[in-house]
Amino acid sequence: MRKWTVASALLLLSLLFLFADQGRKFQANAEGDSDELVDPPKVEDKIGAVPHGLSTDSDVVKRESESISKRSLRSNAEKFEFQAEVSRLMDIIINSLYSNKDIFLRELISNASDALDKIRFLSLTDKDVLGEGDNTKLDIQIKLDKEKKILSIRDRGIGMTKEDLIKNLGTIAKSGTSAFVEKMQTSGDLNLIGQFGVGFYSVYLVADYVEVISKNNDDKQYVWESKADGAFAISEDTWNEPLGRGTEIRLHLKEEAGEYLQESKLKELVKRYSEFINFPIYIWASKEVDVEVPADEDDSSDEEDSSESSSKEESEDEDADKSEDEEKKPKTKTVKETTYEWELLNDVKAIWLRNPKEVTEEEYTKFYHSLAKDFSDEKPLAWSHFTAEGDVEFKAVLFVPPKAPQDLYESYYNANKSNLKLYVRRVFISDEFNELLPKYLNFLLGLVDSDTLPLNVSREMLQQHSSLKTIKKKLIRKALDMIRRIADEDPDESTDKEKKEDTSSDNNEKKGQYSKFWNEFGKSIKLGIIEDATNRNRLAKLLRFESTKSEGKLTSLDQYISRMKAGQKDIFYITGTSKEQLENSPFLERLKKKNFEVIFFTDPVDEYLMQYLMDYEDKKFQNVSKEGLKLGKDSKDKELKESFKDLTKWWKTALSKDNVDDVKISNRLDNTPCVVVTSKFGWSANMERIMQSQTLSDASKQAYMRGKRVLEVNPRHPIIKELRERVVKNPEDEGVKHTAQLMYQTALFESGFLLDDPKDFASRIYDSVKTSLDISPEATVEEEDDTEVEAESDSKPEADAVHDGDVDDAKDEL
Repeated sequence: MRKWTVASALLLLSLLFLFADQGRKFQANAEGDSDELVDPPKVEDKIGAVPHGLSTDSDVVKRESESISKRSLRSNAEKFEFQAEVSRLMDIIINSLYSNKDIFLRELISNASDALDKIRFLSLTDKDVLGEGDNTKLDIQIKLDKEKKILSIRDRGIGMTKEDLIKNLGTIAKSGTSAFVEKMQTSGDLNLIGQFGVGFYSVYLVADYVEVISKNNDDKQYVWESKADGAFAISEDTWNEPLGRGTEIRLHLKEEAGEYLQESKLKELVKRYSEFINFPIYIWASKEVDVEVPADEDDSSDEEDSSESSSKEESEDEDADKSEDEEKKPKTKTVKETTYEWELLNDVKAIWLRNPKEVTEEEYTKFYHSLAKDFSDEKPLAWSHFTAEGDVEFKAVLFVPPKAPQDLYESYYNANKSNLKLYVRRVFISDEFNELLPKYLNFLLGLVDSDTLPLNVSREMLQQHSSLKTIKKKLIRKALDMIRRIADEDPDESTDKEKKEDTSSDNNEKKGQYSKFWNEFGKSIKLGIIEDATNRNRLAKLLRFESTKSEGKLTSLDQYISRMKAGQKDIFYITGTSKEQLENSPFLERLKKKNFEVIFFTDPVDEYLMQYLMDYEDKKFQNVSKEGLKLGKDSKDKELKESFKDLTKWWKTALSKDNVDDVKISNRLDNTPCVVVTSKFGWSANMERIMQSQTLSDASKQAYMRGKRVLEVNPRHPIIKELRERVVKNPEDEGVKHTAQLMYQTALFESGFLLDDPKDFASRIYDSVKTSLDISPEATVEEEDDTEVEAESDSKPEADAVHDGDVDDAKDEL
């Protein structure tokens, strides 16, 4: 039975090879006798359920590109000439307008989207224009041929007639091309290009030969082709596969443009520029799969021969035990096979085109994560989705992220990239501009989509247009309203310290939102007050701070005003490095005693902020460490000034060398004998420290901005009273002068200033200590005994000798 089976198998294989060889000869004869080729099946027939595809059959591709590979215009095509100045204009386009070659794909997809928009608009009144079958599927398809270096983009849009091809692609501009070229050469004003539609010609950045195959419902299918050498040709298309309707653009790429034959590169460009196009974008993508194929017959026959030669009888016995089904079962193996399928690239929904009432919180969060490339579980703090109507119409979505980037303020004035993306008809234009949002709102994420915004031809630079100012104004107002809404809806404005004590989920999820916002982006609001005079009052309402009455919580200016004492006209504040330092400041002594509230400003930017925030709700701001503090009328002030007139006059003269402008009676002290304040419009002590810490600051220029220092003395303090008595008795007393100088330096230090001569201050302290210990001022430091040092030096060799002797004794013992 085994011998019969092997012989039968060998006979069957011989017959199969014979029939296959005869079949190949028959096919070759048939091809030689006939010039006609039978069309192979379409790709749709091969892949079954795959929707609407370009043909992938190699014979079809070969037939379609038969005349293309030669990079020459078809001989039977109708030839046309570009305008005489087209070469100069093309040079401008390639070398001047488009600094980034990647945008050619964006332009082609944008044009395809426009064509789809047109046919969709027509279908609203006439459904027949769409036709049947695949023509009803409005999409954009991208396909590449690596072997022939061809990249194609196809749409099922309105298509172009022969006249459309001549009109739209045969000329760079519909009119005034010569004037445009002359203007560009003389002025170089790229904004002029906004009047011309030349986006299509960006294809010549990457291609040296381009075909445009197009079919309009009202005309035949035509091919437009050009090498951008001053001529183009149009011919009726009788060799390519019928499009049905729409346009296919084939780019024969340059040698240096090989990167655009990579699927990953094309996917990246679509994701970056055309993610939110309102039509599906597909790419014919490769994919490796495991498939079962018949095992190699030669391998199996060799194994059988080897087995028979080693043990023939044993093999016959084993074969006899096998069933007939096992003998007939074919042998297979698993191999990798490359297949192709249409892959959707823009699956993120353009939620800004929908009604805000129909978009869920989950959808907004998902869209934010897609926009921010942030895939954490954190939700945005807030968002604003709106449509602006009027002179300029646009749709926008703005988000407040949960955290600030680490480098938000490091490159604040040098950053060119904004987190706001600009779209025109769902096509990404740029995120490298700052025309639509001021720098202080750069932490916001979002996008603006306008159908009417004027752009230049390259879409890389925005035209200076009044509509931009209108959009910017509306965006700022909406952004500030969104931030104000966080504050209004958040009753809990506790600080971080207080929030850490309450770790309940309800507190973390529902409360403290504005406190969280302020900790992350509060500095941006302050910078906005400095930079944006128009919205200064609205931004001031968003300020938060701690104060002497805030009890560990953040408070606002409105809340401060609601707690002001009757008759109080000024908003009191003090600047410094920390709340703890400021709480013990001598400047607050009498203010606290009289129950006045004082704001703590501890951020370095606060010093700059208060130079611009002069008033709020008709209330003036008053730095309590500067001149001009008013705490109501005191009937004893005049009497005190007169009784201490001799002391203040004498003290001013004694400090004339220390840049002290005046010595006055203080109305802000309670327990401290004296403080140093600055003039109202000069730098405070805190500002002086900030400026001195600047590495590149000019010390000579700083002298002009330093506030004049005024020594204020507490007339109720016993030290001040005793000084007055001693000055009256003997104004030339050196001890009194020494004490007065020391008190000034101490007050200077306690008021937050840096001492000009710390050594002199230390010496005066030590002299005072001597006096308190009844040590004579003439006492000096005891001199070191030089003889004793020498004796110690002389004894050292002897000690070494003893040590060496001990070592020798130890060696002897060993």
